Amino acid sequence: MQRYETDVIIIGGGATGTGIARDCALRGIKAVLVEKDDLASGTTGRNHGLLHSGARYAVKDIQSASECIDENKILKKIARHCIEDTGGLFVTLPEDDQEYHFELIRRCEEAGIKCKKISVKEALRIEPNLNPEIIHALTVPDGTIDPFRLAASNILDAVERGGTLFTHTIVTDFIRNQDTIKGICFRNRLTKETFEIYGKVVVNASGVWGQKICEQAGIELKMFPSKGSMVIIDYRINNVVVNRCRKPSDGDIIVPGDTVSLIGTTSKKISYEKIDEAVVDDDEVEILLKDGEKLIPNVSKTRVLRAYCGVRPLVAISNEMDGRDISRGIVLVDHEQRDGAKGFISIAGGKLMTYRLMAEMATDLICEKLNINKFCTTHDIPLPGSEKKTSEHKRIKHFSGIPKSIVGSTQFRHGERVHRILKKDKKSYGLICECEMVTAGEVDYAIKNLFVKDIIDLRRRTRVGMGPCQGALCAYRAAGQIVQHEVADGEDASKMMIDFFEERWKGIKPILWGDALREMEFTYWIYQGLFGLGNLISGTKGSGKGVETLEEIDQF
Repeated sequence: MQRYETDVIIIGGGATGTGIARDCALRGIKAVLVEKDDLASGTTGRNHGLLHSGARYAVKDIQSASECIDENKILKKIARHCIEDTGGLFVTLPEDDQEYHFELIRRCEEAGIKCKKISVKEALRIEPNLNPEIIHALTVPDGTIDPFRLAASNILDAVERGGTLFTHTIVTDFIRNQDTIKGICFRNRLTKETFEIYGKVVVNASGVWGQKICEQAGIELKMFPSKGSMVIIDYRINNVVVNRCRKPSDGDIIVPGDTVSLIGTTSKKISYEKIDEAVVDDDEVEILLKDGEKLIPNVSKTRVLRAYCGVRPLVAISNEMDGRDISRGIVLVDHEQRDGAKGFISIAGGKLMTYRLMAEMATDLICEKLNINKFCTTHDIPLPGSEKKTSEHKRIKHFSGIPKSIVGSTQFRHGERVHRILKKDKKSYGLICECEMVTAGEVDYAIKNLFVKDIIDLRRRTRVGMGPCQGALCAYRAAGQIVQHEVADGEDASKMMIDFFEERWKGIKPILWGDALREMEFTYWIYQGLFGLGNLISGTKGSGKGVETLEEIDQF
């Protein structure tokens, strides 16, 4: 068993956990982050990617609304390459309560959110695909944010400043000395290696899984598992965020993200035992498409690409409450004060928008426990990729000879790190994924610098397989790159493709009709008929479902 010593151990590789790792690194605190799967593989990577202005919470939860608009301004400064500043609209349909429109204006003003009433004509000019029957419209400073880039950028900065990351590792036990948590034991899921890490403070930043982590430590932290489902349309049907101006409900927002649009979000209570098995229900897809079409009628003419869901990390107050009734406020628990467990804290609640604030609060408490007098600077220091922007003229000159579309896509995902990725070598900018314009150079950079262990990790770093073909024409190329970079041999890389398509299958199965069905049949022909993936026993993560999944596709 390998042994490590550090100042801080962070459990959870979502936005909050990676944010804490970065904050610790900037304050000179040694930290190790442990994640059971991949970065942003939990709730962080399963939201609609809205850069909240706070307006959605303003009427009911003004504190959360104020936190959102403050963090909105900070993230636009420090995480530019993760953000598209689209702007947002709140629109009222004839069937909606018009009083909510005026209440939202009043409450946004109280929260400090810039909210401006505009004419219907102006709203249709801003977003031509909008339902022309709307009766009121407001502009708010919404935008979109890529959670995968955000988490990867935070941990990249932390590691470059001396932090340590372990992904695909499961916490198996806590190391105790009477009433003090001294560290954790964990096991690498891929290599089966076991480790002990000793630290002065252990931080539970594992979101909705925080209840399980606390149970392992013999402590109760009750979570309210509220599932939210979303559907993805195969192209951008809108260029600004469109919100329905009513009390938060299902299907009341359409968010443009990269090359697609997302319709969200439902809210269903599920049992805690089901959080790792949450799936999108047929009725949720129907509701989202029906209500999405009320905002943008073009929805009915599009192809639905996939559906997915996440579980909100809400801290339970009452089992009788609905998920939308629970505050999105931040919950920071010092388990020494509450439970007598020294050296252990939990950070929960909140939302993607407030991850940096949550990290600051947790790191402030860490500093208090370690008697360190250093202040947070994450609100001022840009993330890797969001440093001072190169002028367009210099960028064009630097990358002359490389297609502008490739340069633009790479910079959109990696910001100023594009200069470390693209080279004037045709092999470097040869495409691995045509849908998302991902090059061999970008894959090379991700594997070497962004903690990629398999094709699914690669998808989160580069968007390989996230376009209209859902990996049909790029998964085998990605597998080839994995082998070329000696991440895996040919057999393991083939099994990685099974894992990759199983993950894609989860999101495709709920919307399997029309073009999506034909697309999946085409994919099946390639990977079973040509490559024979169904003849392999299982994927690398031990799912044992490779054959069953491919046969299931064939049955459709």
